[in-house]
Amino acid sequence: MMKSPKNYLKMTTDSTVSEAAASLINSDLKEIGEATKKFANHVIQLGVSGGFVTTVLQWFAFCAAVYLLILDRTNWRTNMLTSLLVPYIFLTFPNWLFGILHGDVGKWITLVGVILRLFFPNHFPEYLYLPGCLLLLIVISPSFVAGYVRAGWIGVIICLGIGCYLLQEHIRASGGFRNAFTKSNGLSNTIGIVLLFVFPVWALITLI
Repeated sequence: MMKSPKNYLKMTTDSTVSEAAASLINSDLKEIGEATKKFANHVIQLGVSGGFVTTVLQWFAFCAAVYLLILDRTNWRTNMLTSLLVPYIFLTFPNWLFGILHGDVGKWITLVGVILRLFFPNHFPEYLYLPGCLLLLIVISPSFVAGYVRAGWIGVIICLGIGCYLLQEHIRASGGFRNAFTKSNGLSNTIGIVLLFVFPVWALITLI
């Protein structure tokens, strides 16, 4: 009676095979590391030269200014602060949204607002006065202001000056630097004002 041949799994113990496999793995890891480094460099270059970081910081500054403008209607009533926030928001308005409001859309909205203000003042809320002024400023601004000033160093310097002035006025109103950063009722205002600096400081660095 013939017995069927048995199959045995052959174990590879050759050291050269293990070294070759390790070499391939190390080569693959090296290529992955180089690709990751190139990707990071490209992201950084895109953020600096492509304006991605500038756009993000511009949105932060814009939202902070709008937040302070809304806060002014609740527990921080300072006419001087409100009037300074209007040009700051104008200078940091996101470009694509500014382009929409600078066209016919903004003109129609402004026309309706002016008509309500002139002929139906009782139906025009007081809290819409400053946003209406901002929209009117966006609509009537000439190309030199809407383009060159907003995108150039002049607008950056103006934003930086507004931020510095508001910060020192807030510190003075709070009774000192320590109170401005420790009192709960003024801490939110301080954070909002500090965020006003992120865009002009970065934009000034990129322009230099």
